[in-house]
Amino acid sequence: MLPALLDIVKAVAQREIVPRYLKVAHEHKVDGSILTEADTAAQQALTEGLKAINGCPVLGEEMTPQEQQALWKYRDSGLWVLDPVDGTSNFANGLPYFAVSVGFYQAGRPILGAVYAPEANELFWAEAGKGAFLNGERLPIKERAPTSLKRAMAGVDLKRLQPKLASALAAHPPYVSQRNFGSSALDWCYVAAGRLDIYIHGGQKLWDYAAGALILQEAGGALCTLDSDDFWAGDPWQRSVICAWDKEIFKPWRDWIRANQ
Repeated sequence: MLPALLDIVKAVAQREIVPRYLKVAHEHKVDGSILTEADTAAQQALTEGLKAINGCPVLGEEMTPQEQQALWKYRDSGLWVLDPVDGTSNFANGLPYFAVSVGFYQAGRPILGAVYAPEANELFWAEAGKGAFLNGERLPIKERAPTSLKRAMAGVDLKRLQPKLASALAAHPPYVSQRNFGSSALDWCYVAAGRLDIYIHGGQKLWDYAAGALILQEAGGALCTLDSDDFWAGDPWQRSVICAWDKEIFKPWRDWIRANQ
């Protein structure tokens, strides 16, 4: 299924998303997030294309919470999980950092994942047990990890963290510098590639990590949540993230975060 998945992700992005970039109005959903015509058109096209690859149910971001929770029961038998435009605020405001993200679940875990950033023409993908890749190059593309946490480049989303931890990160960061680009799916991929050394997020939805977490794992990275060393335990609808592309730097990063919660 992987070649077909990669083809459909790229095709939908080029057909439904790229032509609308800088040309589409947006509205605000009930939760305050942004929705555009590109989101709905891409979700519909992806749903049709993915069902043609494998007829399993498709869970998309642009569904109601009730619909999403009803579909989650298929995670063992087979379930597509997609975010048609991850980074919609960037997309709507003309920032070229957004992506299509699709993961395929079986036996409760993602076994396929693809994230495509059309403006950069970068396609990240992974298959369980077979590694992770960027445009055909095995990840990570960075050869050496930082020698210490103090030299690490961090991806940090402060607004979703508890105030005490956010204050500690702002006032006394344990890393050299930080970034927040506004697309969770791409953040995962940037860590997998080694562009970001470490990453923290206070709470992601299922579609934010369904592809990216698999890509990081298959690139050899390490991940957990703020509360558990088992990333896959707990609430799938609001899952915090601590991760790193290098396992040696992961431990001091995790330990610092937990000591400052």
